[in-house]
Amino acid sequence: MREPIARTAERIAAATPQGRDRALDALRALAILGVVLGHWLVTALVADSGTLRTESPLGHLPELTPVSWVFQTLAVFFLVGGHVAARGHAAARARGESHVRWIADRLGRLFRPVIPLLALWLAATAVLLGCGVPWQTLRTLGTLVLSPLWFLLVLAALTAATPFVARVHPLWPLAVVLHVDLLRFGFDGPPWTGWLNLPAGWLVPYCLGALLARRGPLTPATAWGLLLGGAAATGLLVAFAGYPGSMVGVPGAPVSNLNPPTLAAVTFGLAQCGAAILLLGPLRRALRRPVAWAAVVVLNLGAMTVFLWHQTAMIAVTTGGLLAADLLGHGPVTGLHTLPDGGAWVLARLGWLPVFACALLICGAAFHTYEHSGRRARPRATLERPTRTAHDRTARTRWARPGDGKEARGA
Repeated sequence: MREPIARTAERIAAATPQGRDRALDALRALAILGVVLGHWLVTALVADSGTLRTESPLGHLPELTPVSWVFQTLAVFFLVGGHVAARGHAAARARGESHVRWIADRLGRLFRPVIPLLALWLAATAVLLGCGVPWQTLRTLGTLVLSPLWFLLVLAALTAATPFVARVHPLWPLAVVLHVDLLRFGFDGPPWTGWLNLPAGWLVPYCLGALLARRGPLTPATAWGLLLGGAAATGLLVAFAGYPGSMVGVPGAPVSNLNPPTLAAVTFGLAQCGAAILLLGPLRRALRRPVAWAAVVVLNLGAMTVFLWHQTAMIAVTTGGLLAADLLGHGPVTGLHTLPDGGAWVLARLGWLPVFACALLICGAAFHTYEHSGRRARPRATLERPTRTAHDRTARTRWARPGDGKEARGA
């Protein structure tokens, strides 16, 4: 078994262009895994009087708040997204490709996999309504399935705006977030002003990634400054300015750091970006191993499918477990349908994670083809073949830290 895996990994490594920065793909994969595991760990579907409602262990067990610091990885995804989009747009311009064509191709990749998800859930909703499932339960399930799409809409908007925002310094959107929060919380401004932070907050890491693609790598001292400065700012905002400690939304909480993004979420994201940049060198060295690189390639090839279907996988296991428990005459199953208010729930939920993963694998096997339909032909082992222009050859090495140039050139 080990030998076929090793041979497959070696073929994937051999098919990878030498100039590809594998660490960027690894950061994207880690960000996706963080989102998936975070949702599975902090979301509970509680069975109550014939309906399902959403609860979070963070609302009952505040000592678990640090879990949200580990698994809220969206800033890293926007950092990589900004870098890749800025580099890809520059390469498209060098080829003479129009803005409209480049944007249409990018948006098609983002939204094509959404179609089967929406189609399945429209059909499922009709069937469940016909079976008399309470509206409250349908609303709960629909919210879980559709809520991740906000991220996709923001990413699509920023991607479409890449030709116009690629040269925006990240300090400008950071200043917008600062002033919006000052108006919202300091001067009791109208709540709707917080939604100005939805594009501005995620523009900060997106523009930082574009800046790195344009100007070159940060020095280690600057990356450490981002990490430590962002962490210190976040700690001060939580300790003295009344911001929530959780970096994800908690049902029933008066303020969420994500809905819409707050200054604390943005400074926390900057700390994550600093840590991600510091990880690039170690990741490049680790990904010289064919098996490690093959795992990253496989996850990235199905990244959108994983992101879109992970909540459906959790719902399938949870509702299936509830039906099985009713048939067997048992009550709600710990870790699936019970209130997440104790250590027993946490341990049980950890045990359910492999089951969620198996359900997600089934969803991936069924729907991953939609992620790649309509794409131009390219090597199966890569997500996109870099264009071999002089600009792009320079851009591919720009994330390398001093001393890492050899790895970035694929030597």
